[in-house]
Amino acid sequence: MGNLPKQRLQADYPFANTAVDYAGPILIANKKGRGSQLKKAYIAIFVCMAVRAVHIELVTDLTSQGYMAMLNRLICRRGKPASITSDNAKCFIGTFNELPKFLKQNSNNIINEAAKIQIEFKFSPPYSPHFNGLAEASVKSVKHHLKRVLSMTHLDYEEMYTVLVQIEAILNSRPITPISSDPSDLVALTPAHFLIGRTLTMLPAPQVDNAPINTLSRYKRVQALKAHFWNRYYKEYISALQIRSKWHTNRGQLQLGQMVLIKDDRLPPNRWLLGRITAVYPGTDGINRVADVLSTSGTLRRAYNRLCPLPMTLDQDTPAPRGPAC
Repeated sequence: MGNLPKQRLQADYPFANTAVDYAGPILIANKKGRGSQLKKAYIAIFVCMAVRAVHIELVTDLTSQGYMAMLNRLICRRGKPASITSDNAKCFIGTFNELPKFLKQNSNNIINEAAKIQIEFKFSPPYSPHFNGLAEASVKSVKHHLKRVLSMTHLDYEEMYTVLVQIEAILNSRPITPISSDPSDLVALTPAHFLIGRTLTMLPAPQVDNAPINTLSRYKRVQALKAHFWNRYYKEYISALQIRSKWHTNRGQLQLGQMVLIKDDRLPPNRWLLGRITAVYPGTDGINRVADVLSTSGTLRRAYNRLCPLPMTLDQDTPAPRGPAC
């Protein structure tokens, strides 16, 4: 495996080096209520290559001017990037796909316009999406779940933009690594810390879990879509963190003081239950399968299948104290 690009390792302000990918088209209504017509819109997902923060934009005008307006919104809210890396337009194939066609025809214009404001615009090599893997992974998360939740209803521009911004907040709230190795510190570093200096919070949402989407008011409908996305993304993120090899030895097992994500399907959007392991309990075969975890709710005893290590866990060399066999 090759070394990471230098943009992934440079200490710089968020979105100084940015990757971008696109999704769409999606259909949005031109107005609320009866008589509305559907029109196409596209989603641009910008990802900071250093801290993996996400910025999502909704675009309805597929022109060079519309693209530069979208880029201007990014600059006004996140600062001017030094470089932007995008998929190579030549690798798109499809007669009826307007987005690839637009990128093919306007890639030179986009590069020239970006150069005027001193932004280096890069295209990854043809047929090499792994060169833009950060943005590809974020687009996959958004597209996979958004496609399913938006099949329930059609939103207008304002409602769709609200849903996308809430999805952006969910992606930027995911825990990455502990802030410190202090066993009493239960705060994890998130992409939001680099953007606003603290964790993101959301307004309390009405309970709409069991109500049919088409019976809800417009506001509750947007909140229901956010809740559906959260439920799907939360389970996917947990599953990605829980990939482990077979338990033949204790190698790679959770350690004393290690911060973990505690799986809890009842959590509201943007809430992640974190804790630190205080003790482990081996099975009859000597393999650790249960742990005590200190969280904001007190000390919880959970099986290992309910505990997930963070993506960038700090090294823990202290062996975990064992309780009696379970």
